[in-house]
Amino acid sequence: INSGPIAEKYSVATQIAMGGVGGWCVGYLFQRVGKIAATAVGGGFLLLQIANHSGYVQVDWKKVEKDVKKAKKHLKKRADKAAPELNSFIDESTDFVKRNIVISSGFVGGFLLGLAS
Repeated sequence: INSGPIAEKYSVATQIAMGGVGGWCVGYLFQRVGKIAATAVGGGFLLLQIANHSGYVQVDWKKVEKDVKKAKKHLKKRADKAAPELNSFIDESTDFVKRNIVISSGFVGGFLLGLAS
């Protein structure tokens, strides 16, 4: 892994612009994908409720609740096992941001602008 700043050969203004453009693109895509995902999940749930109410589908809610509890337990076990890897990733990310503070600041600003678009 490169221990130096990735954009040190560029001027501060160029670094901020690079980070800002990248952040804006990610923020814009994040906003669009988030809306699409929320619409799909909400629409699917609404259709399921309409089908259940109309008698087309019979949902066993007790079984759904039991399966959700089982899935939560499984996810918690996996999260506990992945904790060392996650901590390592967080440490590396923090180190990267510290070494490249100018471009990282531009990225955060651009990301927030992209979300607001």
